[in-house]
Amino acid sequence: MIVLGIETSCDETAAAIVTDAREIRADVVLSQLDDHTPYGGVVPEIAARAHLEHLDGLIRRAMAEAGIGFGDLDAVAATGGPGLIGGVIVGVMTAKAIAAARNLPFVAVNHLEGHALTARLTDDVAFPYLLLLVSGGHCQLLAVEGVGRYRRLGTTIDDAVGEAFDKTAKLLGLGYPGGPLVEKAAARATNPARFELPRPMLGRPGCDFSFSGLKTAVRRHVEELGGVLTDADRDDLAAAFQATVAEVLADRCARAIRRFKEDHPQGGALVVAGGVAANKAIRSRLATLAEKQRMPFVAPPLRLCTDNAAMIAWAGIERFRLGESDPLNFAPRPRWPLDPSAAPVIGRAGVGAGVKA
Repeated sequence: MIVLGIETSCDETAAAIVTDAREIRADVVLSQLDDHTPYGGVVPEIAARAHLEHLDGLIRRAMAEAGIGFGDLDAVAATGGPGLIGGVIVGVMTAKAIAAARNLPFVAVNHLEGHALTARLTDDVAFPYLLLLVSGGHCQLLAVEGVGRYRRLGTTIDDAVGEAFDKTAKLLGLGYPGGPLVEKAAARATNPARFELPRPMLGRPGCDFSFSGLKTAVRRHVEELGGVLTDADRDDLAAAFQATVAEVLADRCARAIRRFKEDHPQGGALVVAGGVAANKAIRSRLATLAEKQRMPFVAPPLRLCTDNAAMIAWAGIERFRLGESDPLNFAPRPRWPLDPSAAPVIGRAGVGAGVKA
């Protein structure tokens, strides 16, 4: 089975060719970083226009790299949400056009499910497993019990962790995107214990997260320094922030592991996915936790942690081989929760409900 995957939910335009033998035959991503950096974040209209301009060319490039034609495809999969709706529409309409012209099945993929199933593409992880999904718009702990079967154990009540990285980078004057820049600054720190930061939700019952107060604490330290930071100030504060995030994530995961094992005594892996999963310090902390809990730890290769179309093609394969596909009147969705039965989040509107920020 050969599937074309299309991803346009935020600020990466991507196309990929993946087979059911877990072979990524092409994986093309065009970043819009230079377009959005002057604004300090993603501008939805700019993102949608860039997707529209570049997507057709990226699909042609992916097909050429894979050495196939449209006649070799068995299905077309595209991110159907959640995300910036203008971009999602571009990807969905392109996929529908290909499917209609070639009489191919069309599969609308939940972007979050793409991240959730990436570990099955890269490591053939068996169900069930515990997933920490951490990105710019999402921070959730989920029991992954099968394709389309996700039970949310915890989520953020305010900022997503990737959003906290971006806001901290801005406070420190590091630029955008924040995650990689904070990580680089933290690696240069000479006194990572210099600044004391709160550990939001640490030790509390449940598996939810909160990062708004941590961001506020960083701002207070910046203000105490008079708003003018030396390189050493930036590096040490970045290190303190990153270490705090890693500690909080590990604490919340430890609680989720206990709940997961109660429901699944046969066990399963601890999987981390999403853009923040590319942070090496966080990956290391979670790997140590998994080892202590005697659980396999799986983190996809760095290039498959950030948004990509290979994960969308693979999620399409997972659904298609279960006999699932979508009609051509499928409506793109700005919100699309993985666990619709989960209780609404008390806090910032949308977080945990499938908003792609």
